[in-house]
Amino acid sequence: MRFIFQLESGFNIDTGRSAQDGRLFGREAHFGLAGDNWGQLTFGRQTTVSSLYMPGIASPFGSSFNQANAGATFSAINTTRYDNMIQYQTPSYAGFQLGVGYSFNTDGKQKVTYKEGGVTEKSNVKAWTAALRYANGPIAVGLSYDQSKADRNAKALDAPGFLGGGTFDRATVREWVLAGSYDFEVVKLHLAGGQARNGLITPQGYDGAGDILKDIYGVSVDTRYLKYGIKGFRANNYTVGLSAPVGAGKVMASWAMSDLRKAPDGMNKSDLKDQQIYSLGYTYPLSKRTNVYAIGSYAKNVYYAPKLKSTLVGVGLSHQF
Repeated sequence: MRFIFQLESGFNIDTGRSAQDGRLFGREAHFGLAGDNWGQLTFGRQTTVSSLYMPGIASPFGSSFNQANAGATFSAINTTRYDNMIQYQTPSYAGFQLGVGYSFNTDGKQKVTYKEGGVTEKSNVKAWTAALRYANGPIAVGLSYDQSKADRNAKALDAPGFLGGGTFDRATVREWVLAGSYDFEVVKLHLAGGQARNGLITPQGYDGAGDILKDIYGVSVDTRYLKYGIKGFRANNYTVGLSAPVGAGKVMASWAMSDLRKAPDGMNKSDLKDQQIYSLGYTYPLSKRTNVYAIGSYAKNVYYAPKLKSTLVGVGLSHQF
């Protein structure tokens, strides 16, 4: 038996400001108990098990490289972090590992419950996360399920609806993901599919997207509200990825699509388009702990808006201490 804890801070390198809405330890702030025979139990702000288990199986870009990462299409595994969460993970048994977590309020302190006019009023956003993965030799498979629901007073949802239409209705947001990968040595193949209903667990957060959407649709749109529920919304998500050794390094490529199957209530599906992302990258090790990389990614119909595109080009160096 051992006591564990993790405090991890994030900041934006271009501005120096704290990330994760200004939190000092916004990436991780949890403690718990762990044992080799029974697993670990943790409490506090932490990454969901879906975001821990699934990205590296679903895509060669894993949870890194901004819009190239698996979470830009599968929002539930987009490095989702919740406050006030209890999370349990089993040890690995013959390659199998299971994790489950529950948050009493995903963002901020837990709010009180009270009665007004005989009606019980609540103002928390509660969420479940669960994932099962299997890894043995060249094969890896994962399955995850996430859901969140905002109580009736959780937010003053007075912003316009999704892309200027529809309404925010505090619907239960649900998403499941099934992913698998196989390493053929000369190439590693990644495949994933899933579905999102009534909203996005963790929107990608393209800088300036809300302002651009305002120019397109003539209304102000705050994409952060997508996680509180857009009733009627349904999208099927897919990705195909490949990685292969080239010289001493590795080339990575992926295509990902979010296929809009049903528009939010009050909107016409013909006004929206499927989101697609094409990504290519290369990483080269300078040593066992240091590598350099280059990445290019192009997304069209971001947030299903026909005119909204995003292009990402970057180079970087990573060192593991």
